[in-house]
Amino acid sequence: MITTDFVPGAPCWIDLGVPDGRAAADFYRSVFGWELEPLTGDAEQGYGLFRHEGRAVGALGPLGEEGARSSWMIYFMAADARACADAVRELGGTVRVSPLDAGGAGTMTQATDPLGGEFAVFQPGARKGFETADVPGALCWVELMTTDRARADDFYRGLFGWTGQDVPMPGESAGAYELVTAAGQPEERMHGGVVEVPPEALELRNGKPYWHPVFATEDCDDSVERVTSAGGTLQMGPETAEGVGRLAVVADPFGAEFVVLAPAPDTGAAPDAAADG
Repeated sequence: MITTDFVPGAPCWIDLGVPDGRAAADFYRSVFGWELEPLTGDAEQGYGLFRHEGRAVGALGPLGEEGARSSWMIYFMAADARACADAVRELGGTVRVSPLDAGGAGTMTQATDPLGGEFAVFQPGARKGFETADVPGALCWVELMTTDRARADDFYRGLFGWTGQDVPMPGESAGAYELVTAAGQPEERMHGGVVEVPPEALELRNGKPYWHPVFATEDCDDSVERVTSAGGTLQMGPETAEGVGRLAVVADPFGAEFVVLAPAPDTGAAPDAAADG
């Protein structure tokens, strides 16, 4: 489960880069009831906080790189962002945005793993991270879709010290889904999954691995209806995963993918096969 008791290597923030902030804010308000609090610039071009019932769940901003694809960025907590950036390079990754001060909120850096998966690191300052998690309308899980799980494991374990646990995926010869937990944390603090998929399964991203967020919801089917009614698309599902819950892979009007999950009763929010559709 994801919590706001942040530890190194655990998800602590998410933000969304899109070409039209006003339209994106309208979409996510329709789907989750989020309200946008502008912090810089106007609602269309500036950076702002997404709030759910008054608590920050993430942020919205313009696309930061020329030719970038609209997507959600997952930030992992680090005690020292600059040391983490150095480790990224040593482990064969790339630092796309060098460590910088985020207006006193903390220090952030954006990086790419050796296979092309983009992620970010955040060293808390005045802001510790999102203010609510693992409840309807907030982040409850993160997933990496990658073409080489063993190589991805070497990188992220070397960088964050994650531990992993394999569980079988549905279907014959479907392989395993890896549950990952921050270093030194108990099993109930596992925060995400890693799944290996063939390059053709990542066709919409030109074969490039990627991270996506999973948001909890009380009713998966209703959330899918809200997504499509607001101009988004259904990529996969809805389907029910035994012991996990009912989930669907969707995308906002700009193509940024995410998962909506109604967790099964008395289970943690750990989807096991929200594969790219």
